[in-house]
Amino acid sequence: MLKLDYPVILASGSPRRRELLGKLVADFEVVSANIDEDALTVDDPEQTARILAREKALVVYGMHPGSVVIGGDTVVALEIDGVMTQLSKPVDEADAVRILGLLSGRTHAVITGVCVKWPGGISVFAERSEVTFAKMSDAQISEYVGTGEPMDKAGAYGLQGGARKYVTEIRGDVENVIGLPVERLREALRDL
Repeated sequence: MLKLDYPVILASGSPRRRELLGKLVADFEVVSANIDEDALTVDDPEQTARILAREKALVVYGMHPGSVVIGGDTVVALEIDGVMTQLSKPVDEADAVRILGLLSGRTHAVITGVCVKWPGGISVFAERSEVTFAKMSDAQISEYVGTGEPMDKAGAYGLQGGARKYVTEIRGDVENVIGLPVERLREALRDL
């Protein structure tokens, strides 16, 4: 476990990020940042992930100066007709079915932006992993959506849950796909 000279705050309500950060830091607080993600989304998915992570960290740091604040945001992106299209959290079950239909039988990018803000500075980075889904039948997609699991996740799936059985390959950091690139974050925190 890392020992830091400042209190640590995770600027994310994600239970997955909370669990992953717990691998690095024993004691931290969770404070969700309320930002308008749609207004901050840009065409480049990596830039979107960085911007959202940074804004979350800065909002929470403004409420808790003198802390180490870690913001994170995961973007799922799929190349459609030569354009990287960002697939956000589904708005309803029909949208989840649509998103999973797009991912079925294809490889997509999972990009997690991370921002570490502390009294001495700021560090922002993004980690990219590639995930390949098997071809899913309409019945499989409907069954998975029926579990409710896809509803609060970018790309309408959680690798740590029922979608894992449809993943045929992961290139890159698996924890990044779940929501936080732990080893890269460890390096950033050590640099403090």
